[in-house]
Amino acid sequence: MAADKTLPAPHPFDVNTVEHLITLMAQHELSEISLADGEQRIRLRKGGAVPTAAFLPGPMPYPMPAAAPASSPANSAPADPPQPAKQLLEIKSPMVGTFYAKPSPDKPDFVSVGSKVGPTTVVCKLEAMKIFNDLTADVSGTVAEVCVKNAQAVEYGEVLFRVDPA
Repeated sequence: MAADKTLPAPHPFDVNTVEHLITLMAQHELSEISLADGEQRIRLRKGGAVPTAAFLPGPMPYPMPAAAPASSPANSAPADPPQPAKQLLEIKSPMVGTFYAKPSPDKPDFVSVGSKVGPTTVVCKLEAMKIFNDLTADVSGTVAEVCVKNAQAVEYGEVLFRVDPA
């Protein structure tokens, strides 16, 4: 039986499919999934490198930030904030997403400056594509600094907390 050529071909990598793949990655502790359907390809990766979702053909457009004037004093400032004098441990974001300091809007923050944390202490939730992930400290010590605000977008590798191991 011949296929009806008037119907558009379904897109195998719609948002629901991508969300399902991310759920499978979390359930099975996978760090990467790569699929192909004809010339369409998708690769989802987390941890170790910047998480990506690459759809081929053609790159997805991203808004470019406005460039500051060349004479701006902000251009002479370093890109990274200066390192603190104490040797603090950093808790970094393992993914791109939204940082949530509270388990729900009516609850207190998971941790704040002065909170004692251990390797299994949940310090925040990170949300990506409607999937909420608990982030544990993976270090022991006292929270010295909370570097981001609640509901702020964060990048892979961005410092979320600094912890004094003393």
